[in-house]
Formats: sequence, C-alpha cells, structure tokens
Amino acid sequence: MQTHEIRKRFLDHFVKAGHAEVPSASVILNDPNLLFVNAGMVQFVPFFLGQRTPPWERATSIQKCIRTPDIDEVGITTRHNTFFQMAGNFSFGDYFKARAIELAWSLLTNSIDQGGYGFDREKLWATVYLDDDEAAQLWQEIAGLPPDRIQRRGMADNYWSMGIPGPCGPSSEIYYDRGPAYGVDGGPEANEDRYIEIWNLVFMQNERGEGTSKENFEILGPLPRKNIDTGMGIERVACLLQAVDNVYETDLMRPSIDLVAGIAPRGYRQGSHEDDVRYRIIADHSRTAAIIIADGVSPGNEGRGYVLRRLLRRIIRAAKLLGVEQPIMADLIATVRDAVGPSYPELVSDFDRIQRIAVAEETAFNRTLASGSRLFDDAARATKASGTDVLSGSDAFTLHDTYGFPIELTLEMAAEADLRVDEEGFRGLMSEQRRRAKADAAARKQAHADLSAYRDLVDAGPTEFTGFDELSTEATILGIFLDGKRVPVVAHDPVVSESHVELILDRTPFYAESGGQIADEGSVSGTGASETARAAVTDVQKIAKTLWAHRVTVESGEFVEGDTVMAAVDPRWRHGATQGHSGTHLVHAALRQVLGPNAVQAGSLNRPGYLRFDFNWQGGLSEDQRTQIEEVTNEAVEADFEVHSYITDLDRAKSMGAMALFGEAYPDEVRVVEIGGPFSLELCGGTHVRNSAQIGPVTILGESSVGSGVRRVEAYVGLDSFRHLAKERALMAGLASSLKVPSEEVPARVANLVERLRAAEKDLDRLRMANARAAAANAAAGAEEIGKVRVVAQRMAGGMSAGDLRSLVGDIRGKLGSDPGVVALIAQDGDDSIPYVVAVNQSAQDLGLRADDLVKHVGAAVGGRGGGKADLAQGSGKGAAGIDAALAAIRAEIGRR
Repeated sequence: MQTHEIRKRFLDHFVKAGHAEVPSASVILNDPNLLFVNAGMVQFVPFFLGQRTPPWERATSIQKCIRTPDIDEVGITTRHNTFFQMAGNFSFGDYFKARAIELAWSLLTNSIDQGGYGFDREKLWATVYLDDDEAAQLWQEIAGLPPDRIQRRGMADNYWSMGIPGPCGPSSEIYYDRGPAYGVDGGPEANEDRYIEIWNLVFMQNERGEGTSKENFEILGPLPRKNIDTGMGIERVACLLQAVDNVYETDLMRPSIDLVAGIAPRGYRQGSHEDDVRYRIIADHSRTAAIIIADGVSPGNEGRGYVLRRLLRRIIRAAKLLGVEQPIMADLIATVRDAVGPSYPELVSDFDRIQRIAVAEETAFNRTLASGSRLFDDAARATKASGTDVLSGSDAFTLHDTYGFPIELTLEMAAEADLRVDEEGFRGLMSEQRRRAKADAAARKQAHADLSAYRDLVDAGPTEFTGFDELSTEATILGIFLDGKRVPVVAHDPVVSESHVELILDRTPFYAESGGQIADEGSVSGTGASETARAAVTDVQKIAKTLWAHRVTVESGEFVEGDTVMAAVDPRWRHGATQGHSGTHLVHAALRQVLGPNAVQAGSLNRPGYLRFDFNWQGGLSEDQRTQIEEVTNEAVEADFEVHSYITDLDRAKSMGAMALFGEAYPDEVRVVEIGGPFSLELCGGTHVRNSAQIGPVTILGESSVGSGVRRVEAYVGLDSFRHLAKERALMAGLASSLKVPSEEVPARVANLVERLRAAEKDLDRLRMANARAAAANAAAGAEEIGKVRVVAQRMAGGMSAGDLRSLVGDIRGKLGSDPGVVALIAQDGDDSIPYVVAVNQSAQDLGLRADDLVKHVGAAVGGRGGGKADLAQGSGKGAAGIDAALAAIRAEIGRR
C-alpha cells in the first residue's frame, strides 16, 4: 500500500467517524519554545489548555513534524526520521479512552476492503501506564487482547508531555510484532526493533509545570476538559505495509536512494553498513530540507536556518563519502518533489525556489570544501610539526565557523591524516559562541552571518595590512555589505546609518581585532569625485583570517564599489591601543619573572588605557606577589626598552625562546616582538609602542579567578593609570579628612570601625531573635483551635531569614505539647523574598496532615515553590500581597481534616 493511500485511509476513517479534517500547520509556528513543530497536536494546544474554544469537538489531521534531536540517529536505526508525518485524531472534551481505542483498533485491523490496513490482530501488542487499570481493561474488552500482550510501563515510556509546560497525561501505545528475525520474544519491553511502535494514544487529562526530564515535572492539576490526542506514524506504518526493513526504503524515500546508487561507485546494501547509513542520511535529509525550505526557511548560521544548513551539508558530505563528486542537489530535490508532491503540492508549485536554494547551498559548500581543505591541511601540518597528534579545538572551530565544516567532516579528515581532534575544546568554543551570540551579532555581525557572501573576496586574496608602518593608506573598495548582503553602493541615510555597513578594502592601516587586541578606530573618506564621502570606522574584523571587514557608520556622501578612498586610523586611539598591547607583554614577562615559567598565558584583552591578562596558575596571588609584579612591570617601563619586531621562521623563533600561545596555530613564518632583548620575546601580530617608556605607568587593579586553574590580572596603563591613581589619592585624602587622622592611619581606623559595626549588627540580631522568641511564646499560648488541631499561622516581622523561621517554628511546635499542632510562619525579608516554614508534630501527622503538603498552599498564594518532609517544609516566594491569603489557605486546609 503506497504512502499516499495510507494517508487517505486514515483521514477517510476519521472523517466518517465525525471528525473535521484539519490541514497540517506549517512546521514553523510562532512559539518561542519550539524550533519546529514536533508533534501532531501542537497546533491544537490552545484548545487543550482551554485558552480557546475549538470550532469542532473532534478533528483529524496529518501534521508535518520535524524532530531535530534525531538528526544523529538517522540511518543508524531503522525507524528515526528528521521529518515525519503524524496522523492524528483529537477529541476536545468529547469521547475519551474507550472510543479512542475502538477507533484506532478498527482502522488497524479492518480488512483492506473495509477501508482498514488489514494488520494481523495476533501480531499487535499494547502498552499502558503503570496504574492505568482502565486502559488495560478496555484493551481486553474492545480489542480482545489477552493480558499477556498488554504491558505496563513507567512515566518515561507511557506518560506523555511536550517536554515543556502544557498538556500531559498517561498514554497507551500499539506495537506490531515483526517476528523473531528482528529480535527476541517478550513484547515491547524486551525489544523495540522487533516490536515497533505504530500508534500512540494520549489520554490528555492534566497540565504539567516546569521540569528537567521526561519523569521529573510537577503535575499542576487537571485540564478544563479531558481530551484525546492520538498519533499514528505514517512512515512506520508504510514500512510495515510495504514489507521493507526500515523507514528509509518506503516509496517516499527509496527513490532518493536509487538516484544516488545510480551515480555512486559503491551501491546500496553492498555489505558496508557505513555506506548504507550515508544513503539513508541522503534520503531522509533531502526530504526534510525540501519541506523546511517550502515553509519559508533559508540556510543560515542560527536557529532554523542552521538546522537546514546542517541537513544540506550532511547530504553533500554523505554523497562525497560515497564517492559522488558531481553536484546532486538539483536531482535530489526533483526526486523528492515527484515522490512527496502528491501529498504536499507546495513542493510542486514552489519547486523552482526550493531547488534554487538547495543548489545554491551545495555550490557554496563545495567552494568552502576546497578552501577549508587547504586550511585543514595547513593546520594538520602545523599540528604534526609541533610534535602532537591532536588537532586543536580552535582549529576545528575555525573550520566549522568560517567554512561550515561539520565536526564530523573534520573528524573524518583528521583520521585520514592519522590525527585526533580535541572534541572537548571544540564543543567548549561552540558553547561559548552560543552564550555570546546576541552580543556578537550586534557588535560583529560576520561572526554569525552567512560567510558565503564574502567567499568571492576571500578567494581573491588577502587584504594588505599597512598599519605597522603608517596610519593612513590610499585604498580601493573591493566590496560593500549592508546587513550581511553585498550591495554596489551605500549612502548616508539616517536609517542606513543605524544598519550594519561593512567596507572591504584592498589595503588598510586598520588593525583587525585579534590576538587579544581590539580593532582600531578612525575614518574612511572619499577622494577625487567622491571627496564628500566620509564614514567612521567603529570595528574591524577578520573574515577567514585573511579579509579585513571595516564596520562603519556613513556620515556623509556615498561609497561605491571600486572607489578610491583614504583609510585613516585615529592616532590617539592607536597610541592608546599600543600602550595596552605592549603593557600586556610587560605584565606577562613580569608574571613569569615573579612566579616562574609555569605562569603560561591563557588569553588576553587590551584596549586603549586597559589590559587584561589570563594565565594558568593554581591559587590566588599574595599581596606581596602582586606588588612585585607591578614593580617589575614599571621598572621595565622606566628602563625605556626599545621595541623591535621582525619576521622569522617558526622553528628559529622557538629556538630563541619566543613565547607562543598554547594551542594557537602559527604559519611557517612568524612575527616576533622583542621588548628589552631577553626581557620579553613573544610571537605577536599586533601593534606596539616604539619604546617601553611610552606605555606610561602600569597600575594593577586586581587579580581574580576566571576558571579552574586560570587567574586574571587587570591593569590600567598610561593616562588611564594616572587618572586612576589620582582618584585613589583624592579618595584617601577625603577619608583622612573625615576620620581626622593622617593618611597612613586610615586603614587601621577603617578596620576598627568595621569591627565595631559587626559587633553592633550581632547585638541587633540577638535582640531581634529574643523579641521573636518572646512573640513565639505568646503565639504558642494563644494558638487557635481548628478542629482537633492547635494552629499557629502568622506573619512575622520583616528581616527574618528562612533559618530564623526554622528556629522559631521548632520552639513553637515544642511549646504546643503532645496535642496535634501545626505551625506556619511567613516573613517578608526585604522586597524580593518571602521565606516561609511549616512544621507539623507527630499527633497532627497521625490525623493526615503533612508539612510538605501544606507548604504547597503557601507557595501557590505567594508565587513560590517549596518542599520538605512530613514534619518540616519550607519555601520562598515573591508575592508579599499573598501572605494573608497563604495563612488563610493553611487554616482552610486544616479545617478540612
């Protein structure tokens, strides 16, 4: 039975049973919690939650779904697809378990002539949630399933939710036994390759809260109405009805496999599991990519665009690993259209656009494969030359970020070169990139933009940097980019001025941010006929390590690609930047002189007037060490060392003792910066002062930890250092005047005042707790009687912590004696925190009262969370306005006993 017929029979069956046929929603919904629609019921969530009234009591649909966590499973298992069709029927407060089971069972087992799928009843199994006796009984009564073909499973398997707050409930799944050739006997619990799930019936009756896993979340309460959400996997049913081993060989995907097999030198199912996986990846991903593009997504470096790009590049990589060198994307998309188009006509009507986007990505990636392969070869040679067999995480990240190499491709190429890859380092850099994505996107868009837009310029050759010898350079505009897209001209305009404008020049004096030194600032101005054009340069970044991108604000006139312009660095900015960078070298040398050679650089940042230096070191520095480092640094400033730079080969530089960043890849020829002969000798591509005296005074601001085994020193240099010292001097003079003591006596006097203040605070704490305990004694004596329970439920004075409250409830509970007693105290600790504690003695527990139950009523009223045990529980909330309601809720709950 063809897949299109399977779809039609499902919809016909449920329409005949009174369901409204609802079209599939787009795989993209305006939901911040979902990258793509991942379940058949997503478009119906507002109806299940009672937020909107459904226009029908029963509905059926076949929803397009994409599940991105399954990407790495594709091709390896027999049943994982990134795109799948979820056939569903839904009841909004109409029928429930019995009718849902009846409808599913009849469609599966009715004969072909009766409109069903004709499955053998003896091969079907069911699972139910652990305590769902009703569902287990219904399977026996309606389907005639014997008890030994009904298995009970836990929350991870048979309790459904979307993984985020929303509808949830117990579920029941239907499995088909494919026979002993596929695995051991024993039902779904024993083997889910032999027993394949084809249908999931969710008895949606509750709403869940936040949680961290499938099994760890709070049930907030019942939904307004009990609902039914069932889903049948079209691909899995097609796999069974078409008698194929896996979902990749059904009629919708096998044509893509056959297309590639007709081109590749190695065929499908020729004895290589790795090749078979690659064929399946191509078949699965090409269909998914076509669907995503059809719904409006284009390849990119973030979010949905990144998923699409990853899918397309995995296709290209898999094809190349099969030996396919020719472009295949155009034919693949056409094959998908022919196979899937009858169910999704948009693939036919929008075919030209879909194919054009896919082919453009293939073309771009093929170019980057060539350029990236050269970069990989350079990195591999440098890795081997350094005496290691581990390609750095930084190199792997550059290949990914600049050239779009999947890490899997880098791993494959590394293995061929007898190298391993620092995957942990790579993933750390990926995590760091994600953390700063928003800030980087605003400040340096190309860090996350589609770098294929710059590819022609990158391939044309590097930007010539003239900034070591001059601060202004005549240059030609090679390219202009507006918000990441190449344009022929850009003019001054209030709107454009706020956009991201970049100028690519053939030569430039501007230093592009790298090596810890931030970019130069300055201007680009027109010459000749375009002399009215002027732009302020606010940032400069390297693209693919070779192309300088000048981020500018156009202040007047217009710039046209091909224009001759004058690029000029702000002299004051450059002077401050060189002070910070040269100062960093001096601090590094001073650290090694004071601490020894194990103080190895781990990173740096310098800008005009400021430097930050990270180094590997265990434990904090002593005050004496910090003083020594500052003195050694300033002695080097006073010595007025000459600063020299020169180009030499890497081996010679290392033999001279030049310091290099660990893990950094260097070319065969390197630039060495020497300050004071042997005092400081480092590999460096940055700009520097001519003599160390130009750095000016260096003032260390502090030293701190930035991670395990990594410390950070921060300092001011030059005029910023002087200004900082002047402020410190003024502050000290002000303190001395206020305290009426000489400046040298200020520290001792301040220490004395701090000690006296601490003693006064302790006295206040003791007095406050004494008053609170007196109030507690009165509260115990005046406990109110609610039924058989003596209750103290009251608001405490502000400023009490959770620890204070725990101490007090213990005192009060003890004073209540052996009679059943409950104590609930709530305080307002400032504006933002409402701590509360509930205690229940043993006699009250014998009546069925529990502190961990009662504390939930408090949390609900004050917008907080809490927990504990039967005798003592606590929590904290935010809503002070709900304190009285919380106390009333406690009394009301006790009154129900």
